[in-house]
Amino acid sequence: MDTQPSVDVVILSQGDRQDETLRALESARVQTGVDATLILVGNGWDPTGFPDDVATVHLEENVGPAEGRNIGVAHGTSEFVLFLDNDAWLPDATALARAVARFRADHRLGLVHARVADTDGVTLRRWVPRAHVGDPAVGGPAFSVCEGVVALRRTAYEEVGGFPGDFFFGHEGIELAWRLRDRDWELTYDPSVLIHHPATEATRHALFWRLNARNRVWVARRNLPWPLAAVYIGTWTAITIARTWRQPANLRIWFRGLREGVRTSPGGRRPLRWRTLWTLTRLGHPPVV
Repeated sequence: MDTQPSVDVVILSQGDRQDETLRALESARVQTGVDATLILVGNGWDPTGFPDDVATVHLEENVGPAEGRNIGVAHGTSEFVLFLDNDAWLPDATALARAVARFRADHRLGLVHARVADTDGVTLRRWVPRAHVGDPAVGGPAFSVCEGVVALRRTAYEEVGGFPGDFFFGHEGIELAWRLRDRDWELTYDPSVLIHHPATEATRHALFWRLNARNRVWVARRNLPWPLAAVYIGTWTAITIARTWRQPANLRIWFRGLREGVRTSPGGRRPLRWRTLWTLTRLGHPPVV
């Protein structure tokens, strides 16, 4: 008898949103057509009292979402991985099976990005990973990653080294997408794979402005040839000033993060191949913006 494809569902929590976390786990538990392994990572929190089918990981310190997800993956062995935010859930019991079907149909497909919407059907622009946002109901190649609503082929994820854990959070999905494409993996946005998520903004996090700037510099220094890295940083500096000049306190924090990104080590540098840069440009997503 054929065995069902296996999927590790990795969920992070800091001990908050208990009801939401249980809902996320249950939505993965009831998925049909796949063998889902539930992995709950306690980021600075000991996740106790959960059902026996939930594998729990206790991290004494909050290492951030990027490294927390890497650790969650390391505690599983399934062929595929779904990262699911603890305040998100799968409203359709066949969602994971549809994602796996896409992987099965294309052996070079490394990532399937879900459509994210709140319960009113609202999809924020930042949730659509296509080059041109447009209609969120239209699929196509993906160029960035909303880290808590995405399925990956384990071999692809491991080949590129997972998320850059030192980032803590912010832009780790951009680096993952770039490095997957640099290894010739395909990434797709599939709106038929739906995940519900409250329509919240990343700016609600206290660390957002500093890490947004620091990691923007780091992702450029780690992945782009030096001329493009300078253009990328300059372009995003101009965009941020244009968007944030009415918020001087936030802009000051952003510039402190920018200086931190310039002055501190971003970790390992592996510039993308020029062929990859040309592919991204040809597909409508040049890595300078």
